[in-house]
Amino acid sequence: MLFYSIRHLTKFVYSKPVSESVMEVRMHPRSDSNQRCLTFSLSVSPRCRVFSYRDHLSNNVHHFDIPGQHEQLVIIAEALVEHQPLAEIPAFLAPDAWGELDAIVSEGDYWEMLLPSEFALPTPALEDLAGELGAYRRDDPMTLLCELNKKLYDYFSYSPRTTRVDSPIDEALRSRQGVCQDFAHIMIALVRQLGIPCRYVSGYLYHRKEDNDRSISDATHAWVEAFLPHLGWVGFDPTNALIATDRHIRTALGRDYADVPPTRGIFLGRTQSDLYVAVQVTASEKAPALDQELPIPEDWSMLVERAQAPPPPPAEPLLQQLQQAQQQQAQQQ
Repeated sequence: MLFYSIRHLTKFVYSKPVSESVMEVRMHPRSDSNQRCLTFSLSVSPRCRVFSYRDHLSNNVHHFDIPGQHEQLVIIAEALVEHQPLAEIPAFLAPDAWGELDAIVSEGDYWEMLLPSEFALPTPALEDLAGELGAYRRDDPMTLLCELNKKLYDYFSYSPRTTRVDSPIDEALRSRQGVCQDFAHIMIALVRQLGIPCRYVSGYLYHRKEDNDRSISDATHAWVEAFLPHLGWVGFDPTNALIATDRHIRTALGRDYADVPPTRGIFLGRTQSDLYVAVQVTASEKAPALDQELPIPEDWSMLVERAQAPPPPPAEPLLQQLQQAQQQQAQQQ
């Protein structure tokens, strides 16, 4: 059994004061399957009253309204999560698993996780990738999913800031690079076309020194879960070529990122906003006292400082693409 202490800072800075902010937050870890959220707190500055509810997938959602004028908005989420070891996942299923899967799906309510969604839409580029990776029904569902998970890891480079949160999958498919949410969306779109229910998982990944994870440790993480006969929902992490383990801490489930962003909101005012994020996950085999504040990690101030640093300039090829796009727009006007 492991206990994870999570600290997640989000900071919005506005170039000019805004008169109101309305925000929805999904940072409260779930209590289901092999994990249980023991404590959770959400601090907001400027101070305000925070409300909460659970959506139809039992995700914990907090929301608030700040009607007064402010130049920045700071959200700090802190959680303590208990993790039980996961049952061992077999490397393959029986030869008749495809038929069993179809029978289960026909009798259940899985349509949301089978249909295309906002960021997991089939495209010609995705069809080309499916052919290249051999993403068609063969072997058994588990064998095929493990193979796709590894092939996507090998096919794409992990490159932060090459895509945006609202980027369509074709951007990552063209450049063969992206971040965890891009790889999750691509795998979801491929898997749903096989008739396997597949959903998006947002949360955190605990990084150990001995692990060779590609994803960065001071950010949120995303992976997928596919529904399989006899096993239920099984997690696959194409960013790191992993089957989800007790290092994966689940916060929210949805069809894709559009359903479960960590923060979603609007503000009233004509101004630009900058977003800074810092995440720290620490593990222990002994549970901290529930009536004590979570310890502040030694490198927390360093993470916050790094989060507030300006982003690096775009890479030269991307800069050239932006310049060409601007020239084309100017010629069209």
